[in-house]
Amino acid sequence: MIEQEITLSEILLVREERVEIQNALLDVYKVPVVSFTMNMAGPVKVTALSHRAFLWGMEQLRLGFVQNRMPVRKEHSRSLPTGDEGYFAVEAPAEAVKALCVEIEESNPMGRLFDMDVIGLDGKKLERGAERPCLVCGKPGRDCASRRLHSVAELKLCTANLLTAGLWSAAQDQSSALATRALLDEVAVTPKPGLVDRANNGSHRDMDYFTFQASAAALSDYWRGCVEIGHFDRNVVPNTVQRPVSPAETFAKLRPLGKQAERDMLAATGGVNTHKGAIFTLGVLCGAIGRLWTAEEGFPDADAILNEAAAMTRETLEKELPAARWNTAGERLYKQYGTRGIRGEVADGLPAVREVSLPVFQKLLAEGLDRNHAAAVTLLHLIARVEDTNLLHRGGPEGAAWAKAAAGALITSPACRGGGPASRPVEGCRPPEATGNRQQATGDEGNGLPRPSGPRNDRGTDGRVPSLQEIAELDRQFIERNLSPGGCADLLAVTLFLESLSHDTM
Repeated sequence: MIEQEITLSEILLVREERVEIQNALLDVYKVPVVSFTMNMAGPVKVTALSHRAFLWGMEQLRLGFVQNRMPVRKEHSRSLPTGDEGYFAVEAPAEAVKALCVEIEESNPMGRLFDMDVIGLDGKKLERGAERPCLVCGKPGRDCASRRLHSVAELKLCTANLLTAGLWSAAQDQSSALATRALLDEVAVTPKPGLVDRANNGSHRDMDYFTFQASAAALSDYWRGCVEIGHFDRNVVPNTVQRPVSPAETFAKLRPLGKQAERDMLAATGGVNTHKGAIFTLGVLCGAIGRLWTAEEGFPDADAILNEAAAMTRETLEKELPAARWNTAGERLYKQYGTRGIRGEVADGLPAVREVSLPVFQKLLAEGLDRNHAAAVTLLHLIARVEDTNLLHRGGPEGAAWAKAAAGALITSPACRGGGPASRPVEGCRPPEATGNRQQATGDEGNGLPRPSGPRNDRGTDGRVPSLQEIAELDRQFIERNLSPGGCADLLAVTLFLESLSHDTM
């Protein structure tokens, strides 16, 4: 954003226009009016930080009006070099509206820079009550302002610090909430072949829908901790030791936190492993977000997050896997079949998410499919293309190959098209039993992500969208074979997380 200095005459002219807008809203709608501006010292009234804070404040007002059942008759905003301006004509008592505005101003550090004026039906501005403190020294603000006790440079520095702190606080809250939501959404997607969902426990006997809810709730603080570590390493440590903290160093700091998160998960589930893979994968992504987030730009995009996650993990995991002691199922499968599992996926930048599931999910949503159905179909794309160590562990190469072929048949086979709710198209399209072909089981060149076959469009998605009934039938077949694509479920949670994050401005 290009910062532009403005003159006193420009400020006075816009102030007159603001009064005209307020009066017009009062005349037309006959309800109190909220006039929201930012209190910015100096000749520059709009910066990247102030604009993002303004957008956050506007959203808080909208949510506050809904929360308090205050109908908004009209909303209007404009962005000018003299500052961002927001207006709401609100059908509620002016005193109640003013109380809400004060509450929002005091709920976040950057609220100190919010001017949320409320104009009553008599055209007069309601007083705030307690005087706001000075930005610099904390004493009564009017006295400092009238006596010009602080320089513009001091005020601008305090303003930038307040805005950065406020935006960062909101970003921490949002990233933690979205990671937790991703786990809750993933288990709620129904049907999911072989996995716990709202309809059944899949191929599992030791966990159910409520086990996953308890686990997700126990991990909310973990996501925040990962984001904080990433942000601290990138923004605080270099200022004290005069050197950047490498991505690999951040990953090393995340690992003890991940171990504690696993213990928290086990405590919440009675010893059941529900989210070990997600703790690793989403934890690394949250650390990457912390490293990349800036107050000026907010959350990074999905490509940047995935690239940073690869940079954080690649060197460490490439050293560790060949030297592993084969204590875990994943390590034993690597030794036996060469598949690197979720660790290899993350070290490669999660190509299954980048190239398959995220484009598929976004395209299905854009085409009008509801979130549950879109996620269920996206899971099929993952099962069809990813070397899932859970499938390999439960079914061996033959079972894993059958699962990939069965999911692939649903999303690509023309013979399956046109099946109605009462039909059972999966049975008719069931692939032949796998023959134990090792290349089929371990993927193309051992990179953890075999190249998909069959027709694809330019977004990486196949043309067919199977019905929920078809997917439910595939679920039955997975359960019969005791197959569960747990690794793909973790990747689906990552997909849901990144898609939700893309809509957030923090």
